[in-house]
Amino acid sequence: MMDKAELKQKKIGVLMGGLSSEREISLRSGSAVLQSLQRSGYQAVPIDGDRHVVERLRDEAVEIAFIALHGRWGEDGTIQGLLEMLAIPYTGSGVLGSALAMDKAVMKPILLGLGIPTPSYVICRTGDDVTLPLPFVVKPAREGSTIGISIVRSEEEKEAALVSALRLDSKLVIESYIAGREITVGLVNGRALPVVEVKPASGFYDYTAKYTKGMTEYLVPAALDQKIEEEARDLALRLWQHCELSGCARVDVMLDGQTPSVIDVNTSPGMTESSLVPKAWGALGKSFDELVEEILMSAGLRA
Repeated sequence: MMDKAELKQKKIGVLMGGLSSEREISLRSGSAVLQSLQRSGYQAVPIDGDRHVVERLRDEAVEIAFIALHGRWGEDGTIQGLLEMLAIPYTGSGVLGSALAMDKAVMKPILLGLGIPTPSYVICRTGDDVTLPLPFVVKPAREGSTIGISIVRSEEEKEAALVSALRLDSKLVIESYIAGREITVGLVNGRALPVVEVKPASGFYDYTAKYTKGMTEYLVPAALDQKIEEEARDLALRLWQHCELSGCARVDVMLDGQTPSVIDVNTSPGMTESSLVPKAWGALGKSFDELVEEILMSAGLRA
């Protein structure tokens, strides 16, 4: 781990934008990170993580990459592998952890193998019949920001939900719906942050609820029984260690009664000042700039 003095001598490229369906969200995360680094006295420049990313990294003589990309080609091990080949240290998880967490279908047996509660599920591809009882949640296996996700409560809703999700991914996770409280555990450099409860006005934390001001209430820290909070944080830390995560991550959880049930693992969570991990970090009495600097200090090569 590099110290601040050493990092301030390096040219830092903030990777943002990219090619995924989460491009616009990534640009917002990246802009917030870029401004934070510049406020803190770092030599930071924006780098669009599109198909010309190698030329941009070389043209700017980037020495450290701060990854603020979301979704495919930025959060799935792809850009991480490229940076390993270019020998450019980067923030966040490595190739393995990023690839595992991005694919919800791959994560399911890992969760079950670790004895971590998760909703029952089936994997579905084009033409497959869905046998899971209603209601269930349809998820593209390799998308984020709740893009393409829908809750199916009746047979009449099923076909449209499947068609919509299959436009985004050839592999879907069909998951039993849990009508419980939604919480999330942020992780920074192996430390579990205060738990955040998410309370969307619509009852479903979809893309609109996430990114429309006033559509969701956030309770930080969440008002939970101590036992449930400790269990949720323990599950998140076990996943951090087993999947070899690094830098910053977030584990999303539904409460199935009193049981925390993991529904998603994010290795490049949103990084605007109003995003979930920054909210949890703020509950510790620390600033957004301190969070960005803490993540930056974890930069390294770790394929």
